[in-house]
Amino acid sequence: MSASPPAAPGVAPGPAHVALAEVDSTNAEGFRRAPALDRPTWILAGVQTAGRGRRARPWASPRGNFHATLVLKPAEPPETLALRSFAAALALRDALGQLTGLPDCFSLKWPNDVLLNGGKLAGILLESSGLGTPEPVLCIGIGVNLIAAPDPARLDPGAVPPVALLAATGHRIAPEAFLAALAPAYAAREAVLRTEGFGPLRAAWLAHAARRGEVIRARTGDQTREGIFDSIDAQGNLILRMAHATVAIPAAEVFF
Repeated sequence: MSASPPAAPGVAPGPAHVALAEVDSTNAEGFRRAPALDRPTWILAGVQTAGRGRRARPWASPRGNFHATLVLKPAEPPETLALRSFAAALALRDALGQLTGLPDCFSLKWPNDVLLNGGKLAGILLESSGLGTPEPVLCIGIGVNLIAAPDPARLDPGAVPPVALLAATGHRIAPEAFLAALAPAYAAREAVLRTEGFGPLRAAWLAHAARRGEVIRARTGDQTREGIFDSIDAQGNLILRMAHATVAIPAAEVFF
């Protein structure tokens, strides 16, 4: 295990970095470590043995892919915390574009995926605890298929097929090198969110949104709605323009 050194006296600490050879889940590790953390902290794992995505789905975590969590303690309303998924998605796209020189190949799928040439390359999972208490914790889990993608047969019917960065672009990027680009990219997006609000991030996210203006399906539980992906609103909700109404959807699985 490696960790960042403490900040020098009188210098505001930047994010800490912890590297682990193996862990069950970087988000779970983030919650375990959170009480002792005094600054934002990235936790990077070589392997996850119990990685998970949205709705507690297993997340394939082979060595060489990127598995990391940013642990924050932001004292903000839950609806504001959720907007950090958009900051994380933009930061992922920033880092991927910087490292590959192929920014136009990466797009953003609502609510929390990054696509490479239309295939799913990365996912984001936000989890929180202690909201409304003096010790809130937000874990932003991020997984990127740097060298390997999961078996498409294990996915839901109609899901976006997964892709790996190495096979699709020929770029082999080590997880540590990826974090070195992602951490400052996220810090820059976080600074905008804190100082200027969600507006600039919303505009940037929409500029790179996949399938905007096209017909999509949004599934929530046993309800599926079909319409044109119009926009996202100031709360990050999906705006779906249907035949007889335009609706704002706070959470759903989106299918193209």
